[in-house]
Amino acid sequence: MAKTKIAYFCQSCGFESPKWLGKCPSCQQWNTFVEEILEKSNTSVPTWKTSANTTQQRANKPVEVSEITFNEEHRLLTPDKEFNRVLGGGIVAGSLVLIGGEPGIGKSTLMLQLALNMPDLKVLYISGEESDKQIKMRAERISDSSEKSKVKIQNSKISAEENSEIEHPKSEINKGCYILTETSTQNIFKQIEELEPDIVVVDSIQTLHSAHIESTPGSVSQVRECTAELLRFAKESATPVFLIGHITKDGMIAGPKILEHMVDTVLQFEGDRHHVYRILRTIKNRFGSASELGIYEMLGEGLREVSNPSEILLSQREEPLSGITISATLEGMRPMLIETQALVSTSAYGTPQRTATGFDTKRMSMLLAVLEKRCGFKLGAKDVFLNITGGIRIEDPAIDLGLAAAIISSHEDIPIPFKTCFAGEIGLSGEIRAVNRIEQRIAEAQKLGFEQIFISKYNLPSSAQDKKRMDLSRYSIEIKAVSRIEEVFELLFG
Repeated sequence: MAKTKIAYFCQSCGFESPKWLGKCPSCQQWNTFVEEILEKSNTSVPTWKTSANTTQQRANKPVEVSEITFNEEHRLLTPDKEFNRVLGGGIVAGSLVLIGGEPGIGKSTLMLQLALNMPDLKVLYISGEESDKQIKMRAERISDSSEKSKVKIQNSKISAEENSEIEHPKSEINKGCYILTETSTQNIFKQIEELEPDIVVVDSIQTLHSAHIESTPGSVSQVRECTAELLRFAKESATPVFLIGHITKDGMIAGPKILEHMVDTVLQFEGDRHHVYRILRTIKNRFGSASELGIYEMLGEGLREVSNPSEILLSQREEPLSGITISATLEGMRPMLIETQALVSTSAYGTPQRTATGFDTKRMSMLLAVLEKRCGFKLGAKDVFLNITGGIRIEDPAIDLGLAAAIISSHEDIPIPFKTCFAGEIGLSGEIRAVNRIEQRIAEAQKLGFEQIFISKYNLPSSAQDKKRMDLSRYSIEIKAVSRIEEVFELLFG
């Protein structure tokens, strides 16, 4: 007989308690505990393998670090270069990747497109939200032709012999994308053992349920148990697994916070539905940088990679306009030039408005205080609006100088020359601080045809060794080094 147990789980962090608590001792949140029924079997906890095989495994013993041997990790390169960049150079064998994003942003399209574009591998696409016919319709839309996709529908409710009769000829079984509409992890692992796929995609983790936990799909315990089983399968079989996750109204991935700790990589797929561009951002990555960025364009036939994001983030203007500047920023290893816009107007109400889109509002208030204190611009009674074009959010402090120039340009109604860009951080005393990887920013500005760039004086090489390492004389773009914000405004506005 299986034993049942009642436990209480925190919906915010997944903390388990034998009784209900008003305040979670782990995350300090109030009224987050829910009651769930757990079923404990007399046998050992089953994994993706049978419980009999699990009981025969020997316990691990401690090994000295110097005695551990390993081969260099082999990454699987996908046809999507943006996806490879975000993952740190390709898919690592046995990795567990979690992709989150708002409903309708394109998570399922991204993963299905990835599965269809890898015909040399067997990719199992597990869907608990859509039927196989819905996925087939999407596959035909985002594929060049129906024959290229080679989608084979695999039903978990029939045997392998019956399955082979309704599929394509056996010569095509080793290629293409296999669709499985199932939510039970026990049935999923049975099909995985028969198919032996090279990559597994789960859409979504909140729809799966395990028979060993008596709670509804999407609950804290179910999400944790299903993720643990998939993690065990990925590590023991060296098969990459991609999990698609829902997000809450606060923009966080739904489920316990431990879900993000369990996986190897967390990707955030974001963007505005009113814009065609989508951004794939790395939140956590155990196999690469956690600050990479991939940009896609949403089209009728799927997602298109944007190899040069600077071109789409810079608007084409026929005449110079005040309040618009170009800033050089970095996202991971990728330099980008973005357009920063500012609007300063007289406040029509008693309290001036401070609004920033794509930029930190608190940092904007700091910049306004520096401009008023150090430069003498009276902005306390003005409405100030900032906008980062393209629908992206930038946290790089190197765009401070460009934003400050845009604010003063709008305040004085004097446009800034077309071919001018900025890269510098502003301190509280009005000094222009140095930024990292200035050579990449300068090279990107020169490549796009800019004539001059404002940088910090402290980015210039001082010693002979620095001059040998960083030779700025090879750039044809005019480099203007400044140390204080007053110097910038004198050069720009006289």
